[in-house]
Amino acid sequence: MIWQFASRYFWAKKSTNAINIIAWVSVGAIAVGAGALIVILSVFNGFEGLVKSLYSSFYPSVKVAPVSGKTIRLNAVQLRHIAEVPGVAAYTAVIEEKAVLRYGDEPTIAVLKGVDSNYTRVAELKGKIVRGDFNTGDEDGYGAVLGLELEGALGVDVKHSLTPITVYVPRRSATSFTIPEEALNSGVVYPRGTFAIQQEFNSKYVITHINFLRKLLEMGPDEMSALEVAAVPGLSEDQLKKRIVAVLGPDYKVQTRFEQNQSLYAIMETEKWVVYVILSFILVIAAFNMVGSLYMLVIEKQKDITILKAMGARNSLIMRIFLAEGLIIAGIGGGLGCALGVAFCLLQQRFGLIKLDGQSFLVDAYPVIMYWGDFVLVLITILVIGTAASWIPARRASRELMALKAT
Repeated sequence: MIWQFASRYFWAKKSTNAINIIAWVSVGAIAVGAGALIVILSVFNGFEGLVKSLYSSFYPSVKVAPVSGKTIRLNAVQLRHIAEVPGVAAYTAVIEEKAVLRYGDEPTIAVLKGVDSNYTRVAELKGKIVRGDFNTGDEDGYGAVLGLELEGALGVDVKHSLTPITVYVPRRSATSFTIPEEALNSGVVYPRGTFAIQQEFNSKYVITHINFLRKLLEMGPDEMSALEVAAVPGLSEDQLKKRIVAVLGPDYKVQTRFEQNQSLYAIMETEKWVVYVILSFILVIAAFNMVGSLYMLVIEKQKDITILKAMGARNSLIMRIFLAEGLIIAGIGGGLGCALGVAFCLLQQRFGLIKLDGQSFLVDAYPVIMYWGDFVLVLITILVIGTAASWIPARRASRELMALKAT
């Protein structure tokens, strides 16, 4: 009965057309706010998915690193136990070290990452090669795969250059740093390819053979900077982490991809919630229209309220009728807004209506990804705001005094 009264009040023609107009203006304002929320949250989801896909090209599912210091030791038995852990698709030993690179006259500081033959099974870097090949070489000549910006900074042409890059790293056994020849180890690598992920990696990393760095850094065969592990598709990284910790014990720091980039993911999540709160104020402003519409409806229906009370209706029933009226306005607006948001997101995915300015982006248009949780969040927000906005007019309606007069 409550919803029948509320629905009739909403759809029926009022004595003053302004009441109908204001009601539909309220619906439209809520629809615009809901649609904007859906679109903006979907755009944030798109950028988050894009960034995560880029980082997953370089960072492994799980990383085993030292608790302190720069290196860990994992012998053949330990590596075999890790390989036997359920959910491990592949693993690779890596060595990372800052180095000075010289190609021509200008030296450049970069991070050398030495990898073994399993690296392409753990990271997707091979699919990010834009020039040359992913080739780290062998004992006859070690290769180097450079980031795009680093290639430009060095002035290297990976397709045509036959000149090697000279690498200088601190000597582990050095006792004095006054004589550079005694403090540094040096070697050469030949540029073989160029990768492009994003600027953070492109301007910083050189991928080479792990044996090259082992020799330069005077490290043992079971010594490494980290062990990178890839999970089988569908397995939670947290689950894999627990299984590896159970095998290795507490002497190693085991991190999921989220933990390796915790600050980045936390910032993205915070930005999304901040935008959600800011855009929710659009719905709050739209609710002011709804308050005015309901107040005018209460005045319009004073006679109906008096009749209902004369028939024995309690104040709580009158209040629930006008609360339901507010929820109908909010619900119609929210439904239309979600439909508009879905339509726009589908068009953006299909045709890329809104383009990104500039030429250096990996995508041409704003990426969008829709999650059902965002729709639930937006609808709950609308219902909460709609209920709050309806409360005062509904309370006033319930307190209307009986004023029925004989005619």
